[in-house]
Amino acid sequence: MHVLVIGAGVVGLAAARAAARAGHTVIVAEALSTIGSVTSSRNSEVIHGGMYYPTGTLRARHSVAGRRMLYAYCAEHGVPHRKCGKLVVATDHPEFERVHAIAKQGAINGVEGLELIDDKTAMALEPALFCLGALHSPETGIIDAHSYMLALRGDLEDAGGMIAFNTPVRGAVRKEGRWIVSFGGADAGEFAFDVVINCAGLGAQAVARGIEDYPRDRIPPLFLGKGNYFSCAGKTPFTRLIYPVPIAGGLGVHVTLDLAGRMRFGPDVEWVDREDYAVDPSRAAAFYMRIRTYWPGLPDGALMPDYSGIRPKITGPGEPQADFYIDTPGEHGLPGLVQMFGIESPGLTSSLSLAEYVVSALSG
Repeated sequence: MHVLVIGAGVVGLAAARAAARAGHTVIVAEALSTIGSVTSSRNSEVIHGGMYYPTGTLRARHSVAGRRMLYAYCAEHGVPHRKCGKLVVATDHPEFERVHAIAKQGAINGVEGLELIDDKTAMALEPALFCLGALHSPETGIIDAHSYMLALRGDLEDAGGMIAFNTPVRGAVRKEGRWIVSFGGADAGEFAFDVVINCAGLGAQAVARGIEDYPRDRIPPLFLGKGNYFSCAGKTPFTRLIYPVPIAGGLGVHVTLDLAGRMRFGPDVEWVDREDYAVDPSRAAAFYMRIRTYWPGLPDGALMPDYSGIRPKITGPGEPQADFYIDTPGEHGLPGLVQMFGIESPGLTSSLSLAEYVVSALSG
């Protein structure tokens, strides 16, 4: 089959790789000039354990399976990563109850090695930390996301696939059993495909609206959940990731480390109505307040605006977080079309498992 994947972010690249390795002829249409330059390059680069997500959800299923697959992939392909572990910390008694609930959910999800530890044990592991107790997740890690995407691209091209950059998708219509897709850009025109996989991230809804006969009531709303990060001057006092209990719309302002040992804090949740990646320095005040609940020693003036990302959310302020929404031919009735909406965290962790899931749906 001739397969078109729309979007060269981490999930699109993983899906394209899986389709090419399954023997299909694959082209990735990327509207921009590089791979993974939007959501996939503006995140915490965390390999998530998978303990937060409700039973039976796609998030729970694919984060755990994807994490196992991702560690194996990194080892096989030499992708820089480190299984550093993390602590989900409680700084008051109501938070400790929530940490217990996360531990219970993690056990249901099949997350390995989770352990509830008391304050003394946690602060012995991380002497700069303050908490009343914590959940230790030894399977959590960090990854060089760009190196991972380069490896996926290499696998795709080795299997005969290709990426067409600066090639936005303008629309698609089904004729005589194939999808006729219209492209913009320097090589604008129409080409026929047996399968279309929409992995366009922040642009997925716009792409879906351009697909003739796809039911408009199946296209979810798009909410832009901006996450801001602040870097921290000085040497990090932590060897593990430190997470507070989750907040509405995200996992809270946490300590994130990169492979060079640099420390950042974030992301928060800022609801915006357009793509704007500037970090407002005034948001630092709320960061100081939250961080000092678990790191009282954070010095004044240590935080500096760093970068931000925007999550492609399909639920908005005050609403429960939605699951990944993957609409397959077996559900919407149009052959050879897979739509992926709301693929935010833990999308990177889940990417290889999501790719297998999508490719298995191609014949639906």
